[in-house]
Amino acid sequence: MSLMDPLADALTNIRNNELQVKDSCVISPASKLIGEVLSTMQKENYIGNFEYIDDNRAGQFKVELEGNINKCGVIKPRHAVKKDEFEKFEKRYLPAKNFGILIVTTPEGIMTHYEAKERGIGGRLLAYMY
Repeated sequence: MSLMDPLADALTNIRNNELQVKDSCVISPASKLIGEVLSTMQKENYIGNFEYIDDNRAGQFKVELEGNINKCGVIKPRHAVKKDEFEKFEKRYLPAKNFGILIVTTPEGIMTHYEAKERGIGGRLLAYMY
């Protein structure tokens, strides 16, 4: 079985386990992108700790869930966003102003749209969650 979008599969796995009120989940396969998105989610207190498990294949992440996610998903296509266009996408993907985050990949790394606004940089949208 080949995966077309591992990030989408990872976020779907997290959302499904949150809906089933589980305390942890395992995300496979692991990648640098998924690890960076998980660390951004951890900084924003959407998930607890996570650890990389080497299984001599693609690797896995074991994620502790906090029960703070109502909905999360990837944004396809990955829209390019200028530094002053974030509000348009906030209205499209988030239910209310200052509620939830957009995860953006920028030349300075993966961060939330709030951090990108503060730094005055644009990028491409990866995911949303609230």
